[in-house]
Amino acid sequence: MAKGKPLAQAIESGHIMNYILWGPPGVGKTTIARIYAAAIDADLHELSAVNAGKADLRDVVAAAGKTERQTLLFLDEIHRFNKAQQDFLLPYVEDGTLVLVGATTENPSFEVISALLSRVQVFVLKPLSEAELTDIISRADISLDKAAKQLVASAANGDGRRALSLLEATHQLYGEVTAETLEKAAASKKIRFDRGEEHYNTISAFIKSLRASQPDAALYYLARMIAGGEDPKFIARRMVIFAAEDIGQAVPTATVVAGEAFSAVERVGLPEAEINLAHACVYLAECKKSRAVYDGYRSAQADVERCGNLEIPKQVRNAPTDLMKQEGYGAGYEMYSDEDFRPDKLHGKQYYKKD
Repeated sequence: MAKGKPLAQAIESGHIMNYILWGPPGVGKTTIARIYAAAIDADLHELSAVNAGKADLRDVVAAAGKTERQTLLFLDEIHRFNKAQQDFLLPYVEDGTLVLVGATTENPSFEVISALLSRVQVFVLKPLSEAELTDIISRADISLDKAAKQLVASAANGDGRRALSLLEATHQLYGEVTAETLEKAAASKKIRFDRGEEHYNTISAFIKSLRASQPDAALYYLARMIAGGEDPKFIARRMVIFAAEDIGQAVPTATVVAGEAFSAVERVGLPEAEINLAHACVYLAECKKSRAVYDGYRSAQADVERCGNLEIPKQVRNAPTDLMKQEGYGAGYEMYSDEDFRPDKLHGKQYYKKD
């Protein structure tokens, strides 16, 4: 947390707010919540959305009613709460019964209901740098030289928890931590270690490979994400978005293929659905690309933002009453007219430009 940033300021001043921490594993989301709870002198209740339900929330709410102190609920993996569970939580956040701090590795825009999302701030956390990881490793009560520290920091891929796990596993297995024993521990089946490059870089490389029509590169990054434990729904969702943004009208069936891959992930799950993802991956990579609809829609959005609510021409207005008809609503409308149906100010402007 950089000094002067909103979250750091809130902790320093004891300002009470609800927020969600969005970032990859092992960057300190739980630690931040604990520091914040202490800063606002709150009773801290930690739940994981993986195994918590409404009954657990009721227990926290009941506890909040028995104390004069603030009650902070830290909900790990908040994206795993379904809509009904989030709806149940909402009124207690609204009335201040609970201060909510959520943690997620998924984009909260997709996984958190809009009513709840509108009542929280979202802070994006980045993977830890090698310098930050080296600092964390140095605080561990295990002796190791500079080269070993750098090796652990490099191998952890921005994940502090992974760095400490590798360090502790190596020490337990071999009694000392050196470059040699680290390599042995990393290869051991006793710990999960090599899960590939970090989340954001890999999905970026995957999408760019699809966009460049490179199926072999796309398959490689897909396999790398699956091997690294990436959420297959996240991969499938990005493919659905890609099909609409980058292929669009050039091959309209692309959105269907991507959508079916997403459905297969939901219905079948891994490992079988990996093949569905691979088929969709190659299909999308080989499709002709067109961003004409995407760019056209963004241009239309810009005009809506710039021009506001321009007056809609009367001939395309709805005319359900005689009074509206007398006012000219719907007058002169022809179903297959070549006349521009937009407000006068936008006549002739082209948004959708076919490739």
